[in-house]
Amino acid sequence: MTVITNIEDLRVLAERRVPRMFYDYADSGSWTEGTYRANESDLASIKFRQRVAVNIATRSTASQMLGQPVKMPVAIAPTGLTGMQHADGEILAAKSAKQFGVPFTLSTMSICSIEDVAQETQGHPFWFQLYMMKDRAFIADLIERAKAAHCSALVLTLDLQILGQRHKDIKNGLSAPPKPTLANLLNLMTKPRWCLGMLGTHRRQFGNIVGHVKGVSDMGSLSSWTAQQFDPSLNWDDVQWVKERWGGPLILKGIQDAEDARHAVNSGANALIVSNHGGRQLDGAESSIRALPAIVQAVGSEIEVHMDGGIRSGQDVLKALALGAKGTYIGRSMLYGLGAMGQAGVTKALEIIHNELDLSMAFCGRTSVKDIDHSVILPGSFAPWI
Repeated sequence: MTVITNIEDLRVLAERRVPRMFYDYADSGSWTEGTYRANESDLASIKFRQRVAVNIATRSTASQMLGQPVKMPVAIAPTGLTGMQHADGEILAAKSAKQFGVPFTLSTMSICSIEDVAQETQGHPFWFQLYMMKDRAFIADLIERAKAAHCSALVLTLDLQILGQRHKDIKNGLSAPPKPTLANLLNLMTKPRWCLGMLGTHRRQFGNIVGHVKGVSDMGSLSSWTAQQFDPSLNWDDVQWVKERWGGPLILKGIQDAEDARHAVNSGANALIVSNHGGRQLDGAESSIRALPAIVQAVGSEIEVHMDGGIRSGQDVLKALALGAKGTYIGRSMLYGLGAMGQAGVTKALEIIHNELDLSMAFCGRTSVKDIDHSVILPGSFAPWI
């Protein structure tokens, strides 16, 4: 029996159990993958100030994100094709988040639909991530569907007007479900657990799109539609359009520049996410943790600042909080858990990160999230960009 002690253990197990094209989809970046790697390595370069003889007998990781009480300041990030890492993956991840006490964010490009997740989580509010498409009637309908599902926040992603070049996806011929090529069939033969799960579900295509767009009824028509739909004309007027139709808490994802952060404040959004799309869009962009301090300085307390990108441990969460983030997101860490062990794996990933955050806070002499600030970071040569 495999003993799981950290997120890397889950990643290794997921790599064995998930078909190659879907594992690569989760565990890769664009072009040279330099930004993807930097998200992790720049976090690793930050060192802590260890403190002693501080009363740490009573500790709490509890906090709030967007006014919502959370067990720890960590949300599950929106990730496309989650239901291809494991059958009914979005439903399982949402159930795990609900039980653990952190937000779950459903992607527009999910396999399970908004309605699927709402039904299976018994109306427990979750967040919905929106991509702006050229078909504004479809987007307006999608927003109404999120309202009907009682989603408690809308996350508008701003950094995917065009698709970054992802070499592994191109080479693997990524599709959902997998095309019945010889290479795919041979790979699937080595993944019996995954195949059995998929045989037991009818959710194998993009549930938020198929059947909801005129003329899109199967994978072929879906591919043609999506290739034409991401909107390169997206601008701040569109953000206002979404805000007016949504009417609830709005989070803007994909902010990497202080000037854009000011635009986010002026848009009236409730929160922004410092994010480079997990290194999957502009390769060569700076890591999220490098971008974070300047954005926090630019907006102060005018808007809630969150961060995603490279978080593989509770220590990474602590570092982001120390540099001013009020919340963090896990995408790949969750997907590794899901691919490795289904719902139990997502819960395991959350437990690992929670435990690591709790222990690291203690070693730094902090007993509450509200007491975490820049002083837990060791100044000097380890991360001179801070």
